[in-house]
Amino acid sequence: MQKQSDSTNSPAKGIIETQKDLNLLVEQLSRENILAFDLEADSLHHYTEKVCLIQVSNLSQTALIDPLAPVDLSPLAPVLADRGIRKVFHGADYDMRSLYRDFGLEVCNMFDTMIACQFLGEKEVGLAAALKKRFGVELNKKYQKADWSKRPFSAEMIEYAKMDTALLIRLYLQLEEELRAKGRLEWVEEESELVSCVRAASRDHEPLFIRFKGAAKLKPRALAVLEELLRMRDEKARKKDVPPFRILGNEPLRELAELQPRTLADLNGIPGLTQKLIETFGREILKVVAKGAAIPVARLPHFPSTARMIRDRDQEARLKRLKEWREAKAVELGLGVGIIANNSLLEALADTAPSSPEALAEIPFIKCWQRKEFAAELLDIIQ
Repeated sequence: MQKQSDSTNSPAKGIIETQKDLNLLVEQLSRENILAFDLEADSLHHYTEKVCLIQVSNLSQTALIDPLAPVDLSPLAPVLADRGIRKVFHGADYDMRSLYRDFGLEVCNMFDTMIACQFLGEKEVGLAAALKKRFGVELNKKYQKADWSKRPFSAEMIEYAKMDTALLIRLYLQLEEELRAKGRLEWVEEESELVSCVRAASRDHEPLFIRFKGAAKLKPRALAVLEELLRMRDEKARKKDVPPFRILGNEPLRELAELQPRTLADLNGIPGLTQKLIETFGREILKVVAKGAAIPVARLPHFPSTARMIRDRDQEARLKRLKEWREAKAVELGLGVGIIANNSLLEALADTAPSSPEALAEIPFIKCWQRKEFAAELLDIIQ
């Protein structure tokens, strides 16, 4: 049985900054059957990112929760875990990771309206695009990159934050109706459930170059220099409490790793390395480059690579047929090919050649909605 929303006890309009007010809000939220959530963080402004604001709306009002105030957010846990309350997010992946990382909060019965837009074949799936198309509302993006850890908030920032969830339930209700009409509601619910379980990965013991775009193409010596440069940048960022990119951008780091300059004059002309940066960090950069360049060959790092599977003729033929089927199905349903099935799934199907619905269910990458909708077609193509 669905819970009845009590409009007289909707979330308060102010910012929740005390335990008493949060507990009262939680009481009110627990009476709702649909809630919309969003988060604001400070990843562009601090070394260690954190959630700085939590927005929650029902159909009529929005409350802002200040997690940096001296409040214990654990009372929110039962509301977020309550499967009788639908929690609506837009682009929930980051939010799920952040809520669990910072507060240990898990979300059940979550619905991601961005995924819903994707499964309806929308070309633009951002929140601003969805609200403009459906309600003619233009979202103000002025504070999209603001430092939400700063207090107090301006009136404009408060209004900006409220707008992110104020229309989210109305958007959800429209999308739900359209998905149900197309028979795709269960697809989105399953995909949303999977996103609700994502968690931030621990990267404590891996080289910094693993997360550096383009590192896989570098030779071992350049990788060694890059790792030393990344450590230098990371240490400075930690001390200054800023994101590493604010110390030194990725482009000059890549150039430095490849060129391995030896003199201050060699630093001139490197893209992204301004004269000011050369004056500030030039000599230290040269020392770090020299350190990486001096690492013995036997100790040089290598970017980890996954062995490429060699397929036989039958497997290659199956994979080709599966990709052709995916292309045709995407056109038929008006969806992106990646929505129909990702490459990992098609490769697993081609490699293992399941011959029954039971065997198909054993494929690790296949989802319930894909088995339900496509099992007969897939088995026919595979065989």
